[in-house]
Amino acid sequence: MQRFLAAAQQARANGRPEEEAALLARADALVPGNPLVANARGMQALGQRDWKAACHFFQAAIAADPNEPALWMNLATAHRGAQDVDGERRSLEGALAIDRRHVMAQYRMAELHQRNGHMAQAAQGWSHVAQLLEGIENPPPAVRNMLAQAKAFLAEHNATLAATIDEALADQIGMLGPQARRFRACVDHSLGRRRIYPNVCAGIHYPFLPADEFFDRAHFPWFAQLEARADAIRAEAEAILYGKNDLIRPYVHMEKGGPGTKWSTLDGSLDWTACFLWEYGVRNDAVCDLCPETAKALEAVPQSHISGKAPSAFFSLLRPGAHIPPHTGVTNSRAIIHLPLIVPDGCAFRVGGETRQWKEGEAFAFDDTIEHEAWNRSEKPRVVLIFDVWNPHLSPAEQALLSRMFEITGTAG
Repeated sequence: MQRFLAAAQQARANGRPEEEAALLARADALVPGNPLVANARGMQALGQRDWKAACHFFQAAIAADPNEPALWMNLATAHRGAQDVDGERRSLEGALAIDRRHVMAQYRMAELHQRNGHMAQAAQGWSHVAQLLEGIENPPPAVRNMLAQAKAFLAEHNATLAATIDEALADQIGMLGPQARRFRACVDHSLGRRRIYPNVCAGIHYPFLPADEFFDRAHFPWFAQLEARADAIRAEAEAILYGKNDLIRPYVHMEKGGPGTKWSTLDGSLDWTACFLWEYGVRNDAVCDLCPETAKALEAVPQSHISGKAPSAFFSLLRPGAHIPPHTGVTNSRAIIHLPLIVPDGCAFRVGGETRQWKEGEAFAFDDTIEHEAWNRSEKPRVVLIFDVWNPHLSPAEQALLSRMFEITGTAG
């Protein structure tokens, strides 16, 4: 049999289809029902574009060896040539029933659905293809092209689907108010356009609090009073940051001799500097005396007071071209407040999946245990007043208990 198959393959390579067919018929007569022979006869029929005969031979091969995905794939090719959509789909399903991670079966199934206008099924299929191919290291060009095709379809499909959702639900979304942001994030995540970032706490992780990137302003009714002082605070910040004094220092200080990290480029650097009014719960009288309006503004907000830990408040200066790398904070029991004071064009701040432009005099609050980063792509410095308060989702009783717990651990440690 093997001699006849080898001779048939040589005849095919030499462009002698009649000789190939005769040799395969002799092999079939020698070992009737052999899957290798039946498959070879099917391939010969494919070459002749005899779709009906090809289907017959591939079906015979599958009957003899039903657990070989390649035979089902060949049968799918024959059905496609015959324009038998249902036959092609059933054949691809046969291959996938044996191996759900069969890349070409998933690829051709996605292509089949797309070709026939079944866009929801096509999206599911292309998602499977993308998931399979993204895990391949150093993919060859053919694989890169397949992945690009999958991503291109998904991007277009998701954009169309998002537009449809927006149009169909516009009135209802408009009635949600602040919750509309959460719904839109849900839609974007379901369409693969947005990551959902969890809390990553280097210290105390208070469970079951909402992991929201930016807190709703409604939690901070005192924002308006703080913002009303923005001009006075800005004037004091400019005087101290641009004056001749030793109150400003690099924000990042790393221990000597340690390994390099993402903070190494900012270690001791003037690209990101700070002037502290409060630091680890201790008031810096020298700075507060120079900035009386800022000190009064901070006294008027509900800062947390924990010995050796909070509050912290400082003017943050980011030089032109500087970038604060993605990082997370210590505890989600607090909220971090930004009051932007000097914000040239080209500055932005990302928390999780949302990027915002600072607006001078307009405060916001965020959870710093969700990955965040900042950059200044302008030619001028960016200045922000930064301080911490309690996470607004904690009750006063919880705040008191946490404060007491920190005191106990501080004295016991």
